[in-house]
Amino acid sequence: MFQDSPIYDRLIAERGDVPAQVRREAERVSRELELVMRPSQSLGYDRPHSPGAGWQRAGMLPGPRPQ
Repeated sequence: MFQDSPIYDRLIAERGDVPAQVRREAERVSRELELVMRPSQSLGYDRPHSPGAGWQRAGMLPGPRPQ
């Protein structure tokens, strides 16, 4: 990416290759998420279609629910 940049080379020498570390960590998290999400997919659970729809309470009174 910055092969001809002495400033970038010096920063890597002083601080480490932070972009590469972040990339590796993001890939690791992505792999873990795939593993965590895979069982729910294989069991046939439907995911909510909108964010938060699976955990928000409905504003309904007790009793039979309308169809």
